[in-house]
Parts: sequence; C-alpha cells; structure tokens
Amino acid sequence: MMKEEYTTLFEELPINQTLLNNRYVVAPMTRISAENNGRANETMKKYYERYAKGGFGTIITEGIYPDEKYSQGYHNQPGLANVDQMNSWKPVVEGVHKHGAAFIAQLMHAGSQSQGNIHANDTISPSAVPPKGDMIPLYGGEGPYPTPIEMTHANMEQVKQGFVTAAINAKEAGFDGVEIHGANGYLLDEFLTDYMNHREDQYGGATENRVRLLTEIIIEVRKAVGKEFIVGIRISQGKVTDSDHRWALGESDADTIFSSLDDTPLDYIHVTDADGTKSSFGEGSKSIAAAAKQYSSLPIIANGQLQDPAIASSLVQEDKADLISLATSALQNPDLPNRVKQNAAITPFDFESIMLPKAYIKEHELKKEII
Repeated sequence: MMKEEYTTLFEELPINQTLLNNRYVVAPMTRISAENNGRANETMKKYYERYAKGGFGTIITEGIYPDEKYSQGYHNQPGLANVDQMNSWKPVVEGVHKHGAAFIAQLMHAGSQSQGNIHANDTISPSAVPPKGDMIPLYGGEGPYPTPIEMTHANMEQVKQGFVTAAINAKEAGFDGVEIHGANGYLLDEFLTDYMNHREDQYGGATENRVRLLTEIIIEVRKAVGKEFIVGIRISQGKVTDSDHRWALGESDADTIFSSLDDTPLDYIHVTDADGTKSSFGEGSKSIAAAAKQYSSLPIIANGQLQDPAIASSLVQEDKADLISLATSALQNPDLPNRVKQNAAITPFDFESIMLPKAYIKEHELKKEII
C-alpha cells in the first residue's frame, strides 16, 4: 500500500488543455533504435507503451530530428521531418494513449554535437567552435567532434522552419505536444553557451541575445500548432561531453533565460542537472528547478537523480517543482509509479545490462514484467 506522503505524486495537473494523471514523467533518452531512414518501428512502440502501462502520467520521447539538413545527431535516431516519418509515429502514439498517458515529442537539432547524419556530412553551430570532449561510443561515435560551420541567418531561418514543420507533424501524428530541446549541448544550448557562441550580431554577446533564437522558435512553433497544443522546452547548464559547465553569470543568467522564456507562449520548462535537488550556481545557491520556479511563472519539470519518491514528493509539496522526470531509473523500472503506489522495491540502474554494447533498446528490456 502506498505511503500517504507520496500521494502528491499522483495528483492530476493540467498543462494547457491536457490533464496529466500524475506528476511522473519519463525523461527523453537517446536509444538509437529507429529505422535508418528515421521511421519509428514496432520495437519503439513496445518500448514507449510499457512506460504508460507502468503508470507514468507523461512520456517525453527521445530527441527527434526535425529537418533533413543538419539536425540529425545519431544514426538510427527517429525523425519527424517528413510525412513518412510522421505516419510511422501514429501507432506508437496510439499505444501510449491506450493506457492514459500523455505523449510529448522532443524536437532536437544536434548542432555541432551531431555524430551521425544521413542528410549531411557537415555540422553547424553559432560559431566555428567544436564541442569539448569526444563523440560518444554508446551512440556510435568515435574521436573528436569536427569543427562546425558558423551559421548564417539563412541557416537560422531553415532551423526555425524545421522545428515548425516537425511540430506540425507531431500534432498530425497525435502527440499531445512538443518539447523543444534547448539543453545538453545541442544546437539551441550552443547559442546559450559562452564558449560556443562568439557571434557579434543580435544572436551573440549578452545573454539576452543568446536566448533570442530559442524564443523565436517557440513563438513560430506556437503560431503553427495553435493555442491548445502543448509546447515546452528543456534547459540545462551541463552538456553531453561537458557535464561540469555552468552559465558564466550564474543565477543572473538563470534570471535572464527563464524570464525570457516566461515571456513566450510556452506551457512548461523542463530543467535537468546531475542532481535535481543540489545547488546549481555555486555552493549555497538554488537548484536550477528552484531558479526556474522563481524567474518564471510556468510549470516546472525537475530532473536529476529523483527516483526516491520521498525526495520527489517533497519537491512537489514544497513547490520547488510541479513534475518529476526520471531517466535511468525509468529505464530500469518502467513501472516505477506503479511500484511507488504498491510500496514495491525500486531496482538500482544496471548500466551494463541496458546500455552496453550500444544504447539501443534491448530485447530483454521489452520482456521485463510490468507490475
């Protein structure tokens, strides 16, 4: 029987016109299991449907590439760039909705962090600066990232149109909304990052300028999908290959970024850190979720080692977050909300079993019993 102090995690929450049936969210996780042409498939349908069966109120997809130019980040990454890809998502969406969960498509432009793209050999970024570190073997990469092409304004317009087209396709496929990926070192986060963005135009320099492309994309996507479709964004300081990165101006940057996002027609902000409860801007400072709460009026999804329901429920009860997203703990426990309800054990993440040799969906994951 569920502990009384966890009931907060199972309260409903309206986001735009969609009523979420609890506060548990599956975070986006790269699983490189689509067809080579970007189509979703039966393996992905089973993978996402089991989270809905397991009691998660909301599921956010892995990053989906939005255009057939520079956006793809990994081979066997799914897309929403064309009608064929859009149609392939329809049975996946139906499988999730059958169990009462909301389903949100995360739209991701990889920028200079791309390490596998069937549509282009080059990468693009705000400036001709490669990401720190090396490509990720788990996702099929090897060696240092190449130096990207510095984006022109024409590139930016093409990127905006890609997000718009993919959002329209997501709506047509039946998703409840889209999440714009502005985190983890991918293209939009590169604009926010001081050492990646050396531009001297209206998209570089002060933080107010570096957040501009994000806000312009949000506005264009909202115009395209209408008022009742969920539009969210994901934000972080750390990156895939630079997890220790912090915004140059600390909490002042948080104020600028979250206030700017608050001025757009967004429905939520999804923030992630290595530990969603810890100080994000130096010792004794706020967590990134608390900063997003303070500097915006939007619902906040918190992410980062929040699998303990006591910690998760306290964040919601203390109004430090509205929703809790889980990544590796959801991989290991696709029925974690059901486990919390039944006061059953939560299994620690087994990296070797799930992630090796590559981070694709494994057959034994799909066979795992859901309680």
